[in-house]
Amino acid sequence: MKKAHWKTLSTEQLVEEFGTLSAGHGRDIEGAKPKAANRKFDVLVAIRRELRERGPEAQRQLLKLMDSPAPGTRYWVASYALEFAPSEAERVLAELAKIPRSLVGFTAEWTLQEWKAGTFNPAL
Repeated sequence: MKKAHWKTLSTEQLVEEFGTLSAGHGRDIEGAKPKAANRKFDVLVAIRRELRERGPEAQRQLLKLMDSPAPGTRYWVASYALEFAPSEAERVLAELAKIPRSLVGFTAEWTLQEWKAGTFNPAL
């Protein structure tokens, strides 16, 4: 979808779409469906940019998704929230990193390690 589309949605709608897509992205990653995951990735990044442009209050609305039952959603929110809510984000990433034999868990562990080393930029 085009950037103009995201501007027409309310922040609540963007957060809802982010939750749905990030859960699906996590399932696609775990299910070895890279093409489907990549399509969702691009949209998730676009929504993240739109929320960033709307400011801190819009970004913080994503935090309510940190307790989602979907590991993919928790990962996407936590990796992005390192930018504006690092302590909550670190906690969620550490929890996800404990998931055995999970690509989302592995990615969470790697993200947390890179963040602590100062080489992960959540704004990208």
